[in-house]
This record gives sequence, structure tokens and C-alpha cells, in this order.
Amino acid sequence: MAPILSVKDLAISFGSNHVLKSVNFELNENEVLGVVGPNGAGKTVMLDILTGVLKPTGGSITFCGEEISKKSIYERVRMGIGRTYQIPKSFEGMTAYENIITGGVYGAGMSEKEAKVQAKEILEIIGMSDRALTFAGKLGLLDRKRLEIGMAMASKPKIILFDEVAGGLTESEIAGVLDIVATIRKLGYSIIWIEHVIQTMLKGTDRVLCMANGVDVICGDPHMVMTSREVEEVYLGVKKK
Repeated sequence: MAPILSVKDLAISFGSNHVLKSVNFELNENEVLGVVGPNGAGKTVMLDILTGVLKPTGGSITFCGEEISKKSIYERVRMGIGRTYQIPKSFEGMTAYENIITGGVYGAGMSEKEAKVQAKEILEIIGMSDRALTFAGKLGLLDRKRLEIGMAMASKPKIILFDEVAGGLTESEIAGVLDIVATIRKLGYSIIWIEHVIQTMLKGTDRVLCMANGVDVICGDPHMVMTSREVEEVYLGVKKK
């Protein structure tokens, strides 16, 4: 079966700064691909390129068999690419319920009636039914992270791009995020998950990709990658003998 997403030789430069030089990976249907790497490796920039916020200066992105490098953000959302943000971007003056309804109406093109039904289902999945009518600006960090996931789901994506949804959370809260990921994966989503929390990569992914210096360094089984010589060199800056 062909991968749902294929990235080949992806590159982007800002003047003389080559942030991504050549990044290559594939994402399979119903797979969770973790992405790790030191700060400045280009991980979030890669997500910005995949969603159309930034235009690559080289390489190709094939999604569901179609090259999408020149498509707009809107077109990619409608094709089935959703994302969360490292700093939550919910509408603070709207309730959690209203935020998810908005994602359904404007992200998926649903009627308000359809979006309301979906919003209730998503709130149940992300464990926020009891906070449906709480304004987003009044939510704690864990619930803001959950809401980010719910808003991404509202656009009915085929793949969701997670940007550090576990960042800043406690160990017990991270366990809750892992439960949400396991649940939505069972619903058929494919996920690319950027994270610095090692626990999430070992327990919540099928494969892990390590990036450094604008290239893909190693990709494979989570335990193999996280204990590899390549990852130790990337993070510690020393070479194993």
C-alpha cells in the first residue's frame, strides 16, 4: 500500500540560512510517526511547509497520491491535513464547544448543525465534555492542549500534525495525552508528532524520525532510534567509539 504522505528532498532557505537541506520520510495510513531533534533542527518549519504556511525551495510533498507543494493552506485543509500548534491558538473568547464547531464549519465545510453534533463527539474523545462551555481563555494548559487536538480533528483530516502537545505537562497529564492519541489512532487517523518528551516517543509512536542540521538522520523503531549512536551524537555532540 502506498504511503499517505511522502516527503522527498524537502528543503527551505531563508537567505543564506539553509534551515532544511534534504528531509526524506514517509507516513503510512493509520501510523504515528514521531519526530525528534535538537532545537533548530527545522522540525516546526517542516510542519509549516507541510501545511502550506511556508513554501519549500526544493523537494516534493505527495499527499494521497497528489503533489501538493504549490497548494494553499485552505486547499490542504480541505484535502485532509490538520495540525496543532506548540502555543495553543484557540479563540480565547469562545467556549471549547464553539471552538470545535468553528473548526467543523470553516475547516471541513460542515453545516452548523453537523458541526455541533461532531463537536459533542470530539469533546467526548478528548475528555472535555464537562468543560464544553468553558471559555478557552479560562482553560488550564492541559485542556488547552486537548482543545488543540479537538480543533484539528474538527476539520475531518486524514493526518494530524502534532507540535509538542505534551510540552509543559506533568507525567500524569502526559499519560492522558497518550490515551487520546491511542483513541484517535483507532479512529483511523495518521499522525506526525514532534515532541521533546521521550516518554511520548517510546510509548505513543510506531516509528521515530530524528532530524538534525536540516536533514533526516535516522528513522525506525522508537526504541532503536532513541538508543542509537546517531541520536546520542545529535543531542550530545559527541561520537561514540
